[in-house]
Amino acid sequence: MGLFSFIKNAGEKLFGGADTPEEKAAKVKDHVAKQGFDLSGVTFSADGEKIVVSGQALNIDEKQKILATAGNVEGVEVVEDELTLKTPLVIEIPDISKTMYTVKSGDSLSKIAKEVYGDPMQYPKIFEANKPMLKHEDKIYPGQVLYIPQG
Repeated sequence: MGLFSFIKNAGEKLFGGADTPEEKAAKVKDHVAKQGFDLSGVTFSADGEKIVVSGQALNIDEKQKILATAGNVEGVEVVEDELTLKTPLVIEIPDISKTMYTVKSGDSLSKIAKEVYGDPMQYPKIFEANKPMLKHEDKIYPGQVLYIPQG
């Protein structure tokens, strides 16, 4: 899955001078567990300055936090990611016809916001998404294509 590098001499001090690989792995797991993550399907092993994290994380957010927490330990230089996800990662590709809008005569950003979001007060979302192309909220013209952020 991947290797992530960390600064070996920075982070939480967990290890003594002569920890075995099993002790290192247990200390890192205890440290990560204190953050409240579901580690029921997660295992940790140590190989020198490398921590290997395997099993299943709840979701992508928790996976990344587990890996970062495991790596931010003094004496850990590399975290090897062998985690899969319990909750599959879903990537939705937006409907391009809904993310692009061609300005018509008489349009304003608030009129477009009302049409696409149902709320004219959402016009700043469109304005911000189209900077630096748009310099001012009132400076749009017919034929101009604007990006309409979703969500």
